[in-house]
Amino acid sequence: MMILELHRQGLPISVIAQRTGHDRKTVRKYIQRGLAAPKYKPRAARTGALDDFRSYLQERLQAWPELTGSRLLREIRALGYQGGKTILNDYLRQIRPAPAPAFEVRFETPPGQQAQVDFAEFKVRFASEPMERKIWLFAMVLGHSRYLWAQFVMHQDLPTVLRCHMQAFEHFAGAPREILYDRMKTAVLGEPEQDKAIIYNAKLLACGAHYGFAPRACQPYRAKTKGKVERPFRYIRADFFMARSFVDLQDMNRQLRLWLDTVANARLHASTQRVVQEHFQEERPSLQALPAGRFDAVLRQERRVSSEGCVSVGGNYYSVPDGTRRRTLDVETTADQVRIHEDGQLIAVHALLQGRKQRSVLPGHRHVPRRSTSHGPRDAIRILPGHAVSTRPLSFYEQIGRQLGGRP
Repeated sequence: MMILELHRQGLPISVIAQRTGHDRKTVRKYIQRGLAAPKYKPRAARTGALDDFRSYLQERLQAWPELTGSRLLREIRALGYQGGKTILNDYLRQIRPAPAPAFEVRFETPPGQQAQVDFAEFKVRFASEPMERKIWLFAMVLGHSRYLWAQFVMHQDLPTVLRCHMQAFEHFAGAPREILYDRMKTAVLGEPEQDKAIIYNAKLLACGAHYGFAPRACQPYRAKTKGKVERPFRYIRADFFMARSFVDLQDMNRQLRLWLDTVANARLHASTQRVVQEHFQEERPSLQALPAGRFDAVLRQERRVSSEGCVSVGGNYYSVPDGTRRRTLDVETTADQVRIHEDGQLIAVHALLQGRKQRSVLPGHRHVPRRSTSHGPRDAIRILPGHAVSTRPLSFYEQIGRQLGGRP
């Protein structure tokens, strides 16, 4: 267009070539062609760094559409990918729909002030078990640094909640001043109709008094008020849980701990723009110091002794000594132990089992193996000390049988 404009002004071709820096032949060609749209040849396809991994990414997203880009980047780099994450993220946007935009007001808290706690349900099939089972993920997130502690558990009961609190505080080496809860039954019992005052579980209040934190319930039907712990559940499900295999619960928590240390808490957080682990190290001095001893919450209940000499607690079975006389016993459950009492006397102390339908039999509780008949299991046979049993031939007992039968 510049060549045509200079030519319209009457400048000679040599002057136009000098001003535009083009050859006179080029100037003459564009003057003869006039104003026309340029034509381009189709660009030859280039072999990109991602080409060898496109089919793999398509298969992974077809099976697990919520996998994160960072998770897929780690996987294809392990397969030999040498490119960057930008080209990967651009390709992922093409093969899966972008999430709908959502606008939220972020609420920040001072260091050491608040943590958020919640449970999430997961369904998993362990390699050691034939059927799928339901488990729960307990998560505690520090509101200031977004540092995450989590553990998979079998129950949502109060002993599990208290045990997870204590383990999280020990990992943090401190406790926050308040903890925000969803209205889960183990934390919030209910609200009276008149004054709407929240009723918290007495054991949770006692745990808070021991460690120095105050429980606080979020508003009902407002999950976003504790979004700092809600969002990590989606992150854990997409970046850790999906497309993995686990042998058992212990292996699952071992893999989770490694992922938290090397990925989740080592990443640059999108909201704070800080590395989570480094941010947590700055927040840690603001946490409250832990007391000298752990919180020992005792839950008391009565349990009936089964025909196999066990009491059932939380879906697991704990043995009692063979000499136990009463059929109903007092059972105390703490965060780590099951204590069994008979008439006020402690007769057994078991380590708390984490799964379901497991059995704990202490040494010395079974003197003689139990026998089972068509009428069901019997009590164990105990040989009393001081009674000698003589040995006789079988003919002796045959003779006694004949006499009882009326035969000579």
